Amino acid sequence: MKKISFAFAASFALFALALSSCTKSNKTIIRMQHMEEGVGSPTSIDELKAAISKYEERVADIQLANGQIGIWHKILATRYLDKKMYGEALKSFQKALEYYPNNQNLYYYVGLCAGYMSHASMDFDADGREEKRENYLKLSEEAYSRAIEIEPRYARALYGLAVLYVFELGEDEKAIPLLEKLLTIETKNIDAMFLLARAYYMNYDFDKAVGMYDKIISLTKSPERKAEAEANREIVQNAAYSK
Repeated sequence: MKKISFAFAASFALFALALSSCTKSNKTIIRMQHMEEGVGSPTSIDELKAAISKYEERVADIQLANGQIGIWHKILATRYLDKKMYGEALKSFQKALEYYPNNQNLYYYVGLCAGYMSHASMDFDADGREEKRENYLKLSEEAYSRAIEIEPRYARALYGLAVLYVFELGEDEKAIPLLEKLLTIETKNIDAMFLLARAYYMNYDFDKAVGMYDKIISLTKSPERKAEAEANREIVQNAAYSK
């Protein structure tokens, strides 16, 4: 991989210095760039070609630097996430998106962090308003949806959005197609099966809920999960009989 040149590093420092000073104009910055690259006011064909070549190298260096900055923001975000510092992680993932706006993984993590932050958005003013929590939930929904838009078979985003609909937004019906699609991708995802069975149950589709619990019982090798599925199936069957 091409390394950022010393000349570019010096240029970047000069550029940052120019930005930090209110007395230096854009013309000053351009003058410094011209001095650094040895480009004044090219007129001939050869001079123009040489100027273009030099600035093309500068653009490549800037692109390389920007790409690395985006990667560092992502790494920083994951470090925060490992420490369960979801607010700081969210800021860094959002910053990384400025450099990689079509990265489905970044949108997934924004959705994940925003969901966690919704839990921390307490009504400290005790005025009964929950705008902050609602905004985090909206951000989480939008981020997961964007990840799925970019990669329709992105299993983690499908599951994350389904969890959001079932446990946070109370819109179980929206989770059903997401989970059904997920189970065509990961056919033995027991967590997704439990969530789908719950969504079926909450939408009074008791037969499908029982069928899903039966499927879990036949697939799982965990005695605990099998017992959980059997107990849940009994609850659903009782609800069906009492209709």
